[in-house]
Amino acid sequence: MYPTALTQLARANPFSAPLFSMQKVEEPKQSLNGQSSRRLAAAAVAEGDSCEFGSQRYLLLCGFGGIISCGTTHTAVVPLDLIKCRLQVDPEKFKSIGNGFKITLREDGVRGLAKGWAPTFIGYSMQGLCKFGFYEVFKIFYSDMIGEENTYLWRTSLYLAASASAEFFADIALAPMEACKVRIQTQPGYANTLRECAPKMYAEEGLWAFYKGVVPLWMRQIPYTMMKFACFERTVETLYKYVVPKPRSECTKAEQLVVTFTAGYIAGVFCAIVSHPADSVVSVLNKERGSTAVQVLKKLGPKGVWKGLVARIIMIGTLTALQWFIYDSVKVYFRLPRPPPPEMPESLKKKLGLTE
Repeated sequence: MYPTALTQLARANPFSAPLFSMQKVEEPKQSLNGQSSRRLAAAAVAEGDSCEFGSQRYLLLCGFGGIISCGTTHTAVVPLDLIKCRLQVDPEKFKSIGNGFKITLREDGVRGLAKGWAPTFIGYSMQGLCKFGFYEVFKIFYSDMIGEENTYLWRTSLYLAASASAEFFADIALAPMEACKVRIQTQPGYANTLRECAPKMYAEEGLWAFYKGVVPLWMRQIPYTMMKFACFERTVETLYKYVVPKPRSECTKAEQLVVTFTAGYIAGVFCAIVSHPADSVVSVLNKERGSTAVQVLKKLGPKGVWKGLVARIIMIGTLTALQWFIYDSVKVYFRLPRPPPPEMPESLKKKLGLTE
């Protein structure tokens, strides 16, 4: 169970709360200073862990895990990302994934498939740092705001709120490199390397060239990340409850990582579908100078925004599964606390009459 809590912004939450009949129970004892005592998950280092849950070391290593998971995986699928971007911005020339690879190999050779790898690695490493690091920060912060019982009841809202907050900052870190990546991949002859592209973009359009796509990026990445984290967390919970034949505590580390990978892939498929229209807008926007998100959206039309979806489902599904697998592996390697799926707090069980 996570430290304490979920957000009372839950009241406006689409996931309606369950209806319970409450029973009167004795209030928790007050401490000397008048504050009710409560257990904090970061209060002590558990046996086998290298640090406290929520400690500075824990959060820094989570951020490092985000760098490794996002930077390496996005760089590994650069060839597929290249074809996906070209399908979006030039559908007349690039008819399909296979056709896109064929044309790219004919025109640019094998090296052409690696175009944009540098801004991809740098940009998504920075995004991973903020995405995973801040997710842990906001999850603890929002959790502490509302208490342990609400955290359990509204845990989906907690995942959604924490991931959206984290991605807001992650996209600001990603935007400059994403703009360079798309320009390199979709404008033949413009630039072949990051060192060539960034100064040229700055000279032509100034600093705005690197951040004009940040709003569409938020439109793409925030829903994507909300789905990525909330769907993953709830899928893990469901797998351990209904699929895995034994409790998580009895599973080996390898078995736990298999569950992580499976949940990550399921989450990735939903992520790709939810965020694809905005991804199409970002790709075209970063290719065309002086255009706005609204203009691009009108130009693409209802069908155009879904071009390249199959390629993106393959890419994002694999990507998300690998990211969660690597991130969880980093936690295992550094012996970081890995809380089990949430369970109903004892205090809530008493209120619901589920315990004697």
